[in-house]
Amino acid sequence: MDNRAETFDTANGSAASGAAPSSDQSELSLPIDGMSCAGCAGRVEKAINGLDGVAEVDVNLALNTAHVRFDRDKLNAAKIAGAIKDAGYSVPQSQLSFDIDGMTCSNCALRVEKALSALPDVISASVNFALERADISTSSDKITDAKVIKAIEDAGYHATSRNAPNTDAENGGDGQGVSGGVPSTKTDKSLILLAVSAVLTAPLVLQMVWMNFGIAYHLPAWVELALATPVQFVIGRRFYKGAWAALRHRSANMDVLVALGTSAAYFLSIYNMALGSGPETHLYFEASAAIITLILAGKIMEERAKRGASAAIRELMALRPRRARKLIDGEGEQDVAIESLVVGDIVRVLPGERLPVDGVVRAGESDLDESLITGETRLVARMPGDAVVGGAVNGTGRLDIDVRAVGDDTTLSRIIRLVEQAQTGKAPVQKLVDRVSGVFVPVVVAIALATLIGWLMAGFGGEASIVAAVSVLVIACPCALGLATPTALVAGTGSAARNGILIRNFDALEQAHNVDTVIFDKTGTLTEGKPTVRDVCPVAGMDRNELLRLTAGVQAASEHPLARAIVSLARDEELTVPEIANFKGKTGAGVMAEVDGCKIAIGSDAMLLDQGIKQPTDEIAAEIRKHEGEGRTVILIAVDGAFAGYMTLEDRIRESAKQAIADLKARGISSIMLSGDSQDVARHVARELGLERGEGRIRPQDKAREVEKLRKQGRHVAMVGDGINDAPALAAADVGIAMGGGGGCCHGNCGHYFDAF
Repeated sequence: MDNRAETFDTANGSAASGAAPSSDQSELSLPIDGMSCAGCAGRVEKAINGLDGVAEVDVNLALNTAHVRFDRDKLNAAKIAGAIKDAGYSVPQSQLSFDIDGMTCSNCALRVEKALSALPDVISASVNFALERADISTSSDKITDAKVIKAIEDAGYHATSRNAPNTDAENGGDGQGVSGGVPSTKTDKSLILLAVSAVLTAPLVLQMVWMNFGIAYHLPAWVELALATPVQFVIGRRFYKGAWAALRHRSANMDVLVALGTSAAYFLSIYNMALGSGPETHLYFEASAAIITLILAGKIMEERAKRGASAAIRELMALRPRRARKLIDGEGEQDVAIESLVVGDIVRVLPGERLPVDGVVRAGESDLDESLITGETRLVARMPGDAVVGGAVNGTGRLDIDVRAVGDDTTLSRIIRLVEQAQTGKAPVQKLVDRVSGVFVPVVVAIALATLIGWLMAGFGGEASIVAAVSVLVIACPCALGLATPTALVAGTGSAARNGILIRNFDALEQAHNVDTVIFDKTGTLTEGKPTVRDVCPVAGMDRNELLRLTAGVQAASEHPLARAIVSLARDEELTVPEIANFKGKTGAGVMAEVDGCKIAIGSDAMLLDQGIKQPTDEIAAEIRKHEGEGRTVILIAVDGAFAGYMTLEDRIRESAKQAIADLKARGISSIMLSGDSQDVARHVARELGLERGEGRIRPQDKAREVEKLRKQGRHVAMVGDGINDAPALAAADVGIAMGGGGGCCHGNCGHYFDAF
């Protein structure tokens, strides 16, 4: 009698047997976030039960877990996690990464990916052949480095974990262990082998060249054999080794094609040598040797491409200092490792040093070079209260910085993580390539056999038939298909990162070539985003400096470029920026606050109208229209419900903007500008740049509606904005391009998204 205890909770009325799962079943426990009541547990259980292949499921509200027994031939962890997500809940996941050695083509990567996906607790697995890297998502601590490495080795490859704390940088390494790529020693060894192979192959190939000049000279057969044999079995050993590993695991890869094709040519030549002698004997040693030499040369270029592909991450890693000067009360400075810092610590940065952390300046003033982080080439002034980012280079001043972010939370670490995620992901086209590569080799072998049989049946003889079959094998190498796609994508994202562009996912690249309409925001996109105040125009009875002081007080609470320009002018004129209360902002319209007991409203005429504030006189309105017609931005100011004056600001058009618009027009792409500025300013900028049209007084939600409207007309739309108030439009577009550092607001909303840093 079986006395095994029940393993499933029976409180839900459907007791589950504690019997062990059968050989074709697996058990899985998933943590779940978001459940708050028994109804939530019931919905999750119903969602999982609806999947084909589920034998039993128990959702435990107290533990926030789902325990599932399922048929592994019909279901996997990824599908179960997807059902939970579709029900409105989430499965917390952790990420593990591994370097893989021994892959020779995309078929190898696909085989490793299948092996990892088959592990019971793996939600998703992605293997990047170009980076020789595997990334998996798991919801269980049962998935350990050892289990993953064993699965990879069982598939015929070697793996090392990237999940242990990295010490390369501390030891003076180049970050190879972190950033991936191919060790230079491996490339150097391959270069030596290539040189030897080329020397041995050259005489075999040259005798074919001589024939074109009428020189009928052939090397003796034994000399050809002596030259070709080391190329075939010593230098070509890597192909035999890779082919055997693939066949041993009931698979086939590029090495199988190379080994079959070159071996057929080599042994056919030996067979012909045994049958006859003399110059009329057909030998194909030069073919087998040349193929191995050329493919080896391609492998070296491939390895160089891999090293270059990960260069962007290595460069970013190099920006992270490993040590910092921590200020300790009563003890002064202490040199500590970055990992030991916590939020709230104070670190000191001397002139010329890189900032080790993100933080806020506590004491000191300096100019920082943030170009490698922000792309801004000019030095930026930083004083007490200003935020700073790790990786920036300090200028001539000494800074004491209050630590606000360390480790993976710093801006630089997030940038590195984004680049890695983009490079290790797969574009839809690459997924298609992987599927094609998975059946490519068997199909090619089948075609080669069919060619052999067909030529024999056609009466061409054994030698000619074998040569034809070998030709099919050696020219059908899937390198171009399996290597070119991932390498091009990785190299492209790496190059983009070095030029200040983060590509969130490869879908964006595939969508970008379809774009026929580009919508631009104005401030910070087509313009430099650094406006300056040109005029401060108070009404009669209002002091200019008082108007500027009150306005600066309200604007100090805003991060908008126009607000920063006003605050900067007040500080330059040594005016005291007052404290405020009850600050309120209305997106795309303006701001309000109380300053020194006065109610201040700043914004557009529409906002003042909403507040019941009397509009300016006809004379002032005419002045405002004149300023706007000349491309200046005008903001209106009211004090205690009465119009008190206005300010004009200028934001220079980017030098590259006009050429960019011209390039788009030359490609047949329409360019539109939607701005929150007045209609006159928008039209002025549109005329200056040659835009198809420019619309003013456009609120963020109006931009999103315009995007949707164009898409319904069949247009493929890219939205270019600052990533903050343009977030709705960025998310609505086919491709969202966020300029500057503000793109993070669109995280999670925008499916196709570029983020420049």
